[in-house]
Amino acid sequence: MDVPEIDAFTRTYWDAAAEGRLLIRRCGECGRAHHYPREFCPHCWSEDVTWEPATGRATLYTWSVVHRNDLPPFGERTPYVAAVVDLAEGPRMMTEVVGGGELRVGMELEVGFREGVPVFRAAADEFTWSH
Repeated sequence: MDVPEIDAFTRTYWDAAAEGRLLIRRCGECGRAHHYPREFCPHCWSEDVTWEPATGRATLYTWSVVHRNDLPPFGERTPYVAAVVDLAEGPRMMTEVVGGGELRVGMELEVGFREGVPVFRAAADEFTWSH
């Protein structure tokens, strides 16, 4: 399985993802959101951070089509699109774009979940996609 090792701190994130919900962390001190989940704010170092639901909306920042990957389970998925997206809440997130179609920087995306892992696809108003 391609999920990082779950520990006591990240369990909340992965449990939500398994239920089809994307969570981010927000700092109570400076107000900025961040991702990947950390126990402190990477902007001001405050430990006053809490979980909050993300909208699941994002824009495509950059991507690369991976044609070869020898590490399981990725080898059987090639080619796939490794991407970086800007979440609507502000944080940048590494992910995979699924669904096919033409990609362009700045296109609107929405989160979906594959086996408890967040992946993104073109937003319904961008174009029709299929699995």
